[in-house]
Amino acid sequence: MALKIMPHGRLQEWVAEEKGYFTAEGLDYSFVVTGDYGMSTAARDDAGEIKTGAFETFGAGRSGADVSCACHWATNTAAREGSGHLVTTAYSVAPCAIVVPPESPIRRPEDLAGVPIGVGYHSGSHFAAVQALESVLARGDLKLTYQGPPNERLDALLERQVPAATTWGVPLYIAQAFGFRTVLDATFMIGFLAGPEATKTDVQKYLAALRRAQMEIDLRPELYKHYHLRAVPEKYREQVDVRAFGTGERIVFLPYTREVFTQTQQWIESHQLFAEASTQAGYDEAALA
Repeated sequence: MALKIMPHGRLQEWVAEEKGYFTAEGLDYSFVVTGDYGMSTAARDDAGEIKTGAFETFGAGRSGADVSCACHWATNTAAREGSGHLVTTAYSVAPCAIVVPPESPIRRPEDLAGVPIGVGYHSGSHFAAVQALESVLARGDLKLTYQGPPNERLDALLERQVPAATTWGVPLYIAQAFGFRTVLDATFMIGFLAGPEATKTDVQKYLAALRRAQMEIDLRPELYKHYHLRAVPEKYREQVDVRAFGTGERIVFLPYTREVFTQTQQWIESHQLFAEASTQAGYDEAALA
């Protein structure tokens, strides 16, 4: 059975396919490309917010993908609740920042007190904003507004529907191309989650191909930045130059340890970011390591 891979708006899967690395590793695979970074646009509530995000997509089955990615807070918790198996032998790091329009009077992180910051509910931008600002602002001064998945949140930012937003990856590069300024870096970790049909062997082959692709990107990034166009919404493709973008998300082939898993859960619980705490363990070093 082919491993169904959901790309994450990054370069590595496309480079691995171009170079034939998946095939070289003996992996039978297909891509599942759906929605906005694996999320479909949901209806806004009466307050104009979208109260569903990356975490909820795992409970819904992640569009049938066998392996996919999301911020490590979401994959960590999804694994703990039994919505998939956490892959413990690699993670990735996404460039992320809280940005404001070029004309904004906001200059320092402290200036964000009481300012609505657009984030994605239960998604990396949500948790990263909390983590980045908790040492700067009192909890009562942090004001978040849930503006949906990355590209919908980008629209809200560029159209000045929100005075600030947390963006990452290609949407961050697009915002920067339009002159938006970084107020605070919010780089965050991303985890891999595998579904019940994924085998340990197939996940190992998948990661081996991505490791080879990562080296290619590190060595000659200019050869592969054109793949960023796949993640740029069509309406912005004539207005930005992906050659000026960074390389985006970087895969780190180090263990996502039990200690990191536990510390992440403790941080989530201390901030009451989910309504209920699960009683399941969620970390299995033997499952898909």
